[in-house]
Amino acid sequence: MSGLSEEQREAVIKAAFEAKEFSYSPYSKFRVGAALLTSEGDIIKGANIENASYGGTICAERTAIVKSASEGKRSFAALAVVTDVNSAISPCGLCRQVIREFCTQDMPIYLVSADYDSSGTGTGRINETCIGKLLPDSFGPEHLELPRGV
Repeated sequence: MSGLSEEQREAVIKAAFEAKEFSYSPYSKFRVGAALLTSEGDIIKGANIENASYGGTICAERTAIVKSASEGKRSFAALAVVTDVNSAISPCGLCRQVIREFCTQDMPIYLVSADYDSSGTGTGRINETCIGKLLPDSFGPEHLELPRGV
């Protein structure tokens, strides 16, 4: 699935941990960081940004995607997501749909536990997946081009 070098994988994971530090989560106290590796090799970071009107909250994954897309970068090679939890946490349903909009079905998504240590001495782990597995039988942009019945 991956096709990334170990160096690229570690860089995008490190960036997700860095992004988490900028989380604005005064209500849930649940910090999330995400980082996208673009096809050009750039890394775009995002953190969850909460709002007192809960519907105005934006998740880290969507922050990273919106930042990137608004800068004209819409082709991605990988996504990493981290939290403060010592298990790999998966994106919410809304994030999955946004990921589906901009990422290929088989692009690697690294769900990383908070205790992950790239030196191999930590107990943390990485769950490597993709949006095709996280959102099976999904609806995407290509479906809008299908012929319609009468």
